[in-house]
Amino acid sequence: MQKLRRTYFIFLLFLPLTITATGTLDVYWVDVEGGAATLVVTPAGESLLVDTGNPGTRDAGRIHQVATKVAGLKKIDHLITTHFHGDHYGGAAMLANLMPIGVVNDNGIPKKNPDRHRKNPIFPQLVKPYRDMKADSRNVVKPGYVFPLKQAKGAAKLKVTCVVADQKVIQPPANVRLAKNPLTGSVPAKPEDLSDNANSVATLFELGAFRFLDGGDLTWNIEAKLVTPFNVIGTIDVYQVNHHGLDSSNNPVMINSLAPTVSVMNNSHTKGCGAGSFAALKGAKSIKAMWQVHKNLRKKDPENNTIENYIANLTERDGCKAHYLKLSVAADGNTYSMSNPRNGQKVTYQTKKR
Repeated sequence: MQKLRRTYFIFLLFLPLTITATGTLDVYWVDVEGGAATLVVTPAGESLLVDTGNPGTRDAGRIHQVATKVAGLKKIDHLITTHFHGDHYGGAAMLANLMPIGVVNDNGIPKKNPDRHRKNPIFPQLVKPYRDMKADSRNVVKPGYVFPLKQAKGAAKLKVTCVVADQKVIQPPANVRLAKNPLTGSVPAKPEDLSDNANSVATLFELGAFRFLDGGDLTWNIEAKLVTPFNVIGTIDVYQVNHHGLDSSNNPVMINSLAPTVSVMNNSHTKGCGAGSFAALKGAKSIKAMWQVHKNLRKKDPENNTIENYIANLTERDGCKAHYLKLSVAADGNTYSMSNPRNGQKVTYQTKKR
């Protein structure tokens, strides 16, 4: 028996260190009432959380609930903080008290308020919990950075890349020549955005041919920089609507150049769903479906909504049940499904052929 146990132990030592695919690439848009919290779980079971919503217990608790009870996670392996506005980094410290966080990725914590158009002398105190929170390590991301993730046996190749950071855009390899984007200059630039929104980290998630872009709160001119004069990332399948659907973002040149099939807006009942953003999304011939975390309940523009089956939450903040939206990408990357657990709505789409 002793010899048998020893033999079995030696067998285990020489097993290949590959990860067995658990299924899909899953994305959850957690309802943080107009903030941002996008949870991604890879086929190998690793997790990336892009932003953590607002300060306090509510948003961190909602993220923790979806991460542990729905996605079955015990740890956030990679936290990506797109920029330093409270609705994007505010819940991080509280979340770190609820579950372990591995690598914290961001632009580097500013020493003073990163919004250049306004003063905020208490910013160092506001960001202190984020600075002091427990994590395995910290990493300042740059365009072109590829997150070190495990590949799942039986699944298509997974790649997660920072494509924009601190207003700098990823560049194509030196041996690649791109054709000039014909949409270059077709929409005027806006005045320079002096807020930290313009510095947002944008991340491209790829599984096989499937591609999803989370751009945080990227604004108009930086969006144009991503696709003009050259479209440096090509087309995508799913677009997380930048900046909650506010009109200082969602440049139609970018949207039409990226040509997403599906858009997902992490808005609230009064924030986002801007008329200009909605016009850009509706005007994009590639978009087949628009999904929202909240219904726009502003009385002045109720028309700026998608169909209710594609909306996670229909009520105001008070009494909101915080339903999430979910994206599941097949292990081969060839199809993906959007679902609304509130009503059981589920729609499957074909990944673009590239």
